[in-house]
Amino acid sequence: MNPGIPFRFWRDESGAVAATYALSLFGLIAVAGVGFDYARLAGMDSELQNAADQAALAAATQLDGETGACARASAAAVGLVANQTLLASGANAVTVPSEPACDATGQIRFWQNKTKTSAATNDSNANYVEVFVNARTVDFALLPITGLVTSDTVQGAALAGLGSAICKLPPLMLCNPRESTDPNFDVGFYIGKGLRLVANDGGGFVPGNFGYLETSAGNGASATAQTLGRTEVPGDCVGTDMVTTKPGVQVSVLDALNTRHDIYENGINNACPSGASSCPPSANSRKDLLKKVGNQCGTNGNNGWQVGPNPYRPASPVNPLTNAQASALDPMGYPRDMCHAVSNTGSCVGGQVGDGVWDRNAYFISNSAVYPGGVPPTALAGTPTRYQVYRYEAANSSLLATQNVGNLRAYGAPVCGAPGVPVGSSNPDRRVLSVAVLNCGGQSGKFSKVPVEFIDVFLVEPSLNRGNGPNKVTEKSDVYVEVIGPTTLGGGSTAGQDIRKDVPYLIE
Repeated sequence: MNPGIPFRFWRDESGAVAATYALSLFGLIAVAGVGFDYARLAGMDSELQNAADQAALAAATQLDGETGACARASAAAVGLVANQTLLASGANAVTVPSEPACDATGQIRFWQNKTKTSAATNDSNANYVEVFVNARTVDFALLPITGLVTSDTVQGAALAGLGSAICKLPPLMLCNPRESTDPNFDVGFYIGKGLRLVANDGGGFVPGNFGYLETSAGNGASATAQTLGRTEVPGDCVGTDMVTTKPGVQVSVLDALNTRHDIYENGINNACPSGASSCPPSANSRKDLLKKVGNQCGTNGNNGWQVGPNPYRPASPVNPLTNAQASALDPMGYPRDMCHAVSNTGSCVGGQVGDGVWDRNAYFISNSAVYPGGVPPTALAGTPTRYQVYRYEAANSSLLATQNVGNLRAYGAPVCGAPGVPVGSSNPDRRVLSVAVLNCGGQSGKFSKVPVEFIDVFLVEPSLNRGNGPNKVTEKSDVYVEVIGPTTLGGGSTAGQDIRKDVPYLIE
């Protein structure tokens, strides 16, 4: 044997890599196992989260505030989840236990707010639902070589709510006139009371200002005027959980709002290209303006709508007119609260909020041509609201008969846009608006807010400059309304007033 061969074999290192690879094999398997098994764990987490998302969305569709909402939401969550998690250990089915109670315990939890700081206590305040699907584990395939056999438990969870929108209404907003003392705007306290609203002048929004909301109807005054006048309101719906203001709109858009009172100014064609067919009045268009017989339907001509020679102007914010004083008046439209009617700004204790005391006796006496002797029918005895009188007169057309005042006429039914939209029909009432009440907090420009309340209001009078001097009643920027009540989503306070669209959405 060649004596050099053993020596060369002893010094040969060409086979050392096999030993090195053998020693590192455990680490390489561990690294590959982490990647492979983590991917399986992440896949199972996605399966569980998808199940939780779908269950929460299904549950949220039932949160309508009505009796049984929580039980229906629980059943929807349980019934919808039919997911299979193919990567979990044991049974594949993903499940949620039934928990119909309106509380924030267990795997189906109901909350009053998004931040989950106030647990729901009943069906009416269960606004959000949180769903947890049953926790699962994954049996690792490669990681057991490192000593890890099973993953920690993984659970999917999701929080969802019901986003609502109101459609078929002009996008109007009102800065809460009682923001400092009644931030929740308890609408029950204001029913029947007059509100003197003043258009925001482009500066800071202050209590009692009104303005407009952002929609997709378009930019500028013309687009906003279209939303105020047309029966087919352009643009998208207005969300009930968040709205955005639209600043910088001119007072001139109120001409489109006045079409609801049978007033059609020159230049209204952009908003109402077909006149009364696109922007009709209410079938009861009684107002505090008179008109000569003719086709002039604006307020700028001698034959158009105008303040009569003897308009209603109370001398006191608390004392109604005498019968003799009322008999000398032109036939009245629905008047303001007396404390608002005495002057341009009024002298109500509540400022822009009236007290609901309007001169009913003077109204009926001044309209004695249709109310014989100035005596109201039994149905209107006592202290009816203006809106109740409006509805009653609309249902009894003889009360809307034309009354003569010299060469002028007081019209109850429309003459420019006849016959008008029937009151109480399946169509939206042209003199009822749904308005978003916001706590504006002195903000200016464009801002977003959660509405405090949506309320229905009755348009008492058209927006018009009614003369000069200390006894003038309103500027063109004023809109005077009477509070009817809260907007009932899905129908408003009146039939067909607005519709509601509900869309569930995930929060987390």
